[in-house]
Amino acid sequence: MQFWVEDSYGMQAPLTDEAVREAEALLGVRLPDALLELLRVQNGGSVVGERSAFPTSEPTSWAPDHAPFDSLMGIGTAERTTSLLDTPYLVEEWGLPSPVVLLTGDGHWWIALDYRECGPAGEPSVVWLDADDEWEIPLAPDLRTFLDGLVPAESFD
Repeated sequence: MQFWVEDSYGMQAPLTDEAVREAEALLGVRLPDALLELLRVQNGGSVVGERSAFPTSEPTSWAPDHAPFDSLMGIGTAERTTSLLDTPYLVEEWGLPSPVVLLTGDGHWWIALDYRECGPAGEPSVVWLDADDEWEIPLAPDLRTFLDGLVPAESFD
């Protein structure tokens, strides 16, 4: 199934091995293979509508039954786009827990890779972070499970 909207806002330059090494050094973690596989196809941007939400068993600050996932940040420094490389700044700015790597969000909420339990070389879980009210919801035990669980946002009322 297709994942990316081609040539969409938020795209970075094509991903290189060197950029991955630099990102992992800056972030202090090993990025999951599932993420790198996606970013090697297209380095960030909008996600197709068929994969634009993740069902939740409890309400998020966005909706009573799902989390939005309409974009995924890439790795790079393209102007006027947010990147995984912005995570350290954004974590500090929004008072988020650490270590995490932010995948998407608008400042008030984020979906992130959570390294707090697995450590920097482990397989991170995926978590919903509400920055305004300082609470979180576990979404998936790993990124591949999260990606496999994505559904169309239109499937929710």
